[in-house]
Amino acid sequence: MGFWGVLGSRGRRRVAVGVGVAVLMSGAAYTGWALTPATAPAPVVGSTGGVVPTTPASPSAVAERVLPAAPAPDGLPVIDYDPAPAGFPDDPDTLDTTPLTQGLQPTRRLAAYDAPGGRPLAFLMPTISEVDLTVPIARRESGWTAVLLPSANRKLAWLPPGDFRTVALRDQIVVERKPFRLTWYRDGTAQRSWQVSLGQRGQETPLGRTFVLGRTPPPESVYGGVDIYALGSIPDDPDSVPAGLRGAHIGIHTWYHDGELGQQTTNGCIRLTASGQRLLLEKVGPGTPVVVVDELPAPPPTA
Repeated sequence: MGFWGVLGSRGRRRVAVGVGVAVLMSGAAYTGWALTPATAPAPVVGSTGGVVPTTPASPSAVAERVLPAAPAPDGLPVIDYDPAPAGFPDDPDTLDTTPLTQGLQPTRRLAAYDAPGGRPLAFLMPTISEVDLTVPIARRESGWTAVLLPSANRKLAWLPPGDFRTVALRDQIVVERKPFRLTWYRDGTAQRSWQVSLGQRGQETPLGRTFVLGRTPPPESVYGGVDIYALGSIPDDPDSVPAGLRGAHIGIHTWYHDGELGQQTTNGCIRLTASGQRLLLEKVGPGTPVVVVDELPAPPPTA
C-alpha cells in the first residue's frame, strides 16, 4: 500500500520526461508515471563551476592540498534510477540531523569516487531519467566534495573539483519512526509536524540521510490527486518487496484516507495527510535533505 519508483531500464527509456514510478495496491496492481521537472534553486557559484565558499576561506583551507583524480574509464556504469553500483563508502553521519545547507548540481558527466583521490566507480550525470539532479553536500576534504549518493542507502560519492555548481538548501525533512512523525524545517527551525504511516515489519522505512529526488503526479485516485515525492533511498531488503518493485525507490505521498496514520502499513514509503503533502510540495524542492531516525532526543516544538 506504499510506493516505490520502479521501471526497468527499458521502461524508463519510454518515459518522456522522467522516472517511472509504480504503485503497489493490494499486493498486485502496478501503474507507471513520470517525475516532473522543477525549477532549480538559486545558484551560489561562479560561472566556471566548482564550489564557491559562502564564507571567507581560512589560511589553512587555502593551503590545503587538492588530491589528484585518477582518470575514469569510459566504461564505468552511470548512476541512474536503478540501485547504485557497489563500493561507495558509508555515510559516517547518516543519523545526524544537522541540516545540510548546500546542494550540488553536475554541469556535465562527473566521475564519482570512493574517496578523495581514490578509485572512480561510476558516473554522476546532470540528470537522472531527464530530471535535473540536485544532491546534498555532506562533507569536504582535500579539495573534494562528498554528496549523498542517489539510488542507495547511507552511502556517499566523492567528486573532484570543477564541473558542478552549488545551490543553497534551506529546507529539511526529519522523519521519526517511533512516534510516526514527519517535521519540516526551514533554516534550521521547525515549521510543521505531521503524523505519518511508515513501512510495515520486514519492509521498514530505511534509516539515514537521503534527499528529495523529484516529484510525480499520482496515477490513481487512492493518492487523493496530490503529487508524490520520490526519494534517493531504496528498500533496505530488496527481496522483501514484490518482484515488480525490486530495485525501486522510497517515496513520500498521501492516501485517500487517514485511517492508518501512526501505523506500520506501507511498503517502506512515508505517508502523510493530503494537506501536509500539498504544503510540502509548495515549499520543498528537489535536493531537500531527508533524515529518517528512530526518535529525536526531544520532540520538535511543532509536535
